[in-house]
Amino acid sequence: MKIGIIGCGNISKAYFEGGQKASNLDVVACADLHLEAAQNQAERYGCKAMSVAELLTDPEIELVVNLTTPQAHLPVATQCLNAGKHVYCEKPLGINFEEGKAVIALAAEKGLRVGCAPDTFLFGHAQTSRKLVDEGWIGKPVAGMAVMMGHGHESWHPNPGFYYEQGGGPMLDMGPYYIHALINLLGPVKSVCGKTTKAFTERRATSEEAWGRILPVETDTHLCGVLEFANGCLITMIMSFDSWQAEAPPIQLFGTEGTLQVGDPNNYPHPPQVFRPGDDGFQTVSTTHPANARMIGVVDMVQAIRDGRPHRVNGDLALHTLEVMLAFEASGKSGTHIEINTPCERPAALPMGLVEWEVDSSV
Repeated sequence: MKIGIIGCGNISKAYFEGGQKASNLDVVACADLHLEAAQNQAERYGCKAMSVAELLTDPEIELVVNLTTPQAHLPVATQCLNAGKHVYCEKPLGINFEEGKAVIALAAEKGLRVGCAPDTFLFGHAQTSRKLVDEGWIGKPVAGMAVMMGHGHESWHPNPGFYYEQGGGPMLDMGPYYIHALINLLGPVKSVCGKTTKAFTERRATSEEAWGRILPVETDTHLCGVLEFANGCLITMIMSFDSWQAEAPPIQLFGTEGTLQVGDPNNYPHPPQVFRPGDDGFQTVSTTHPANARMIGVVDMVQAIRDGRPHRVNGDLALHTLEVMLAFEASGKSGTHIEINTPCERPAALPMGLVEWEVDSSV
């Protein structure tokens, strides 16, 4: 399948590199509001730089990967779908629930598919964790923790401002990694109880490219609460850009027969670890699946379109995740639990025996 990429910023490198390794797709074109950025990536990765309009009217391109900033996700996804292209968005699906619903509704009207990052739960260490849970290594999952704490992006990102605008913040930026990981392990979320705040009304950029720029903080930057999953598991979650140092494991699950440390769902650099009664500390588990990397979700989406099956990193998952993330602020403001109403099925596990950049296929 011929693929186009819109948005040639920081994250695009991972998608271009993944596209070069995948066998069922070919990145043939890229576009960006800044033509020079598109030209640089096109020269580096052997595709054609185009305007957005040119890319969307190219009849050979069937799917567009939308890597624009969150505030542009809805308008760009709408353009793609109206042009008759399937679309795979960088996270989040939208900066509010109405935007997310609009993308899903338009795709259904057009008979097209929506995918949405992150696809990291299809990485090898994440699928190994899924296998451990499914095989009962820790018994029934009862509770857990999901923690991302740091001091934001202004010290390293070349354009950090949008992380503090409406549609930014730690939850919409990093929350999708954690919530997708948890849904992969546990299934859909039933309700959310949350509180939110922010430590600063403005920040000063110290990255080389944005040095000295004052960044207004329009969104809450510390969010915490409890996710109640449909299977009864309770997960305590903290997403923060307001801490200087924290050492809590990113994701831990506590089961009736043991504890599972899943690792960082942003990139899963380390294999999972399990503790069960009688063990001498946590035991590292050998990885059961190929490593994979960003773009594997698009690989799965392409194969699913060809085979006529559901794709794993799908629009229902993305909209469910968006509703969950936004529920933290809604719960904090209302002082009530927020019921999650969007349908979502636990994505199918990848089967054993695959090689890197391969997904199951009926062909």
